[in-house]
Amino acid sequence: MEIRIDYTNMMAAAVSGGLEADDWREAGEAFRASRARVNERDVRGELGFLHLPERDALRQACETTAGEMRPDVDDVVVLGIGGSALGPIALRTALLEPGWNLLTRSARNGLPRLHVLDNVDPATIAGTLDRVDIARTLFIVTSKSGGTAETMAQFLVANDRVRAAGLPVRNHFVFITDPDKGALRALAASEGIRALEIPADVGGRFSVLTPVGLFPAAMTGIDIGALLRGAAIMRDRCATDVLSENPAGAYATLQWLAHTKLGKSMHVCMPYSDSLRDIADWFVQLWAESLGMVRPDGTSVGPTPIAALGATDQHSQVQLFMEGPADKTVSFLAVGSRSGDVEIPSAFPDVRELAYLGGHTLGALLDIEQRATAGALARRGRPNLTITMGKVDAEHLGALFMFFELATAYAGELYGVNAYDQPGVELGKQFAYAMLGRPDAQAAREEWDRLPKPDPSRTI
Repeated sequence: MEIRIDYTNMMAAAVSGGLEADDWREAGEAFRASRARVNERDVRGELGFLHLPERDALRQACETTAGEMRPDVDDVVVLGIGGSALGPIALRTALLEPGWNLLTRSARNGLPRLHVLDNVDPATIAGTLDRVDIARTLFIVTSKSGGTAETMAQFLVANDRVRAAGLPVRNHFVFITDPDKGALRALAASEGIRALEIPADVGGRFSVLTPVGLFPAAMTGIDIGALLRGAAIMRDRCATDVLSENPAGAYATLQWLAHTKLGKSMHVCMPYSDSLRDIADWFVQLWAESLGMVRPDGTSVGPTPIAALGATDQHSQVQLFMEGPADKTVSFLAVGSRSGDVEIPSAFPDVRELAYLGGHTLGALLDIEQRATAGALARRGRPNLTITMGKVDAEHLGALFMFFELATAYAGELYGVNAYDQPGVELGKQFAYAMLGRPDAQAAREEWDRLPKPDPSRTI
């Protein structure tokens, strides 16, 4: 398993807008302190994501449940939002065949299709439910609290469809939720529905290697043991205070230095692989929701993550990255070895714009485009780095998840915030509960009613 980081283009020796060597050397002490604080949190039992590779009971529960339910299922529909959905989406895109849901059952080796409903847009929800055979559909309802309004609304709609078809609810739902408490845990007990647990010490955006991601993966034949094995390898590789030997620590420290020393407040994640495109969206939630915080002294901090895709966004966002405000770093995700490639045929030798492409492969073209973009950014004084995965498989993907989660943990300590909380989203939730009439949201209703109302004179 190989994941390596080339941060040459983050440094002033290579890039005019890069980090000075002295700043990088001096950051070693800040990183050691941040890692010590991460270790303290771990000792207090706050960082369960670090220990998921050893929690065999979770993996076994996913594999056993999947093995029992899979023969009667043509479609798996994940109901969730945020961390409950982004991880399964990233796993599906990376590790299932392109166009998996369009393949015949035999081409999928008898495995079910995987749908992830990560919003409450009625057109999407109704369209998906109208396309699947409810009698051969399994709904995975994912909410640690059991009170997420969007997910509970999705569940109520799906539950109604199942009951209207005269089907036993317990055969068509699996809940993924808190081990002991919450509405879903109570419903599971009263309705006889299977429930898999999100450990109490694992937050939603760090939960991809819990049943949140592992159970949908197991249902579709992904090797979840390999995912966890890769995560363990990366975690153990990062068990060092030496900054230059700790890849997650180096990533976190480079981004923090670029932000605090150079004003690079925006961090672009740009895979050069369609299979990794949704890793960027998963990273955006992890980085934004973990690091965008108000510190105890009242200071608002945090970088702004941006998702991009190479080479697609070379014809879109890269113009901004190259010549717009110099407030960004770019992290490229490259693939060392692709599972397959396509040779570009040689034709039209007299057409200059076509002839030079013949004899190359599409994979080589994509790799060259990535290196060229990194070089062009460096030439313009725009810091960037490249993370290269040996290949896209379950073990490497598990390692990549752990890499970014650990980097987020280190970055939280460097920024001086609690990377495992999200108080900034709670007020909006409370206002929504109030407007929907939830009984325990009366205080939020009163606060909402005190807000200024729309002014017709200011509506165009």
